[in-house]
Amino acid sequence: MNDIFATIRNLRLNPTEPQPAGSGEPFLIVGLGNPGRQYEKNRHNVGFMLLNRLAARLNQSFSRLEGRALLVKANYQDCRLILAKPQTYMNDSGSSVGSLMRFYKIPPANLIVAYDDVDLPLGALRLRPTGGSAGQKGMQSIIERLGSEDFPRLRIGIDRPPGRMEAADYVLQDFSRSQLEIIEPTLDRACEAVLTFVTGGLNKAMNLYNVSNNSDPS
Repeated sequence: MNDIFATIRNLRLNPTEPQPAGSGEPFLIVGLGNPGRQYEKNRHNVGFMLLNRLAARLNQSFSRLEGRALLVKANYQDCRLILAKPQTYMNDSGSSVGSLMRFYKIPPANLIVAYDDVDLPLGALRLRPTGGSAGQKGMQSIIERLGSEDFPRLRIGIDRPPGRMEAADYVLQDFSRSQLEIIEPTLDRACEAVLTFVTGGLNKAMNLYNVSNNSDPS
């Protein structure tokens, strides 16, 4: 397994601080999900939903396939953005993300991964600079492929499954109509959180968009 972080360290970049806007280093914004129309509205695809919303915000659409991902390239203020939706299926997301990181020489601090989290209340957002996968297979794949947990991520709450339903079954079901009423404005806030991260840094984005909740001890 190639450890791309060893290469990045040789560039003497600080992995805990994003590069300044306009510094020339692009930002890689990854949303996790499964390809295929049958998965489009699944709870597990909220990362894809976010990137579709963000691409529309930037007046772009996904039409380019590169590094086993659908890509959008755009500029926002003084920043270069690469939006990526891995087409490998969730459990192998790391192969796509690792390839894109190497090709575009993305420093870890300029990567952000958005994904669903059953341990957060529906509609909650949590930005973090590092952390484990908490069982999310797409994130686990990325961590294993990159050889590090030290990169920003945006968790989007989809709530716990009802009753005794298995989480694996729950995440592959579509959002209910009532849930979509909460998720739709959540995606707008998530877009703002990502763009704030890009232009103002992770700490600013966390301060603005991480709303405390007693049910989330993390």
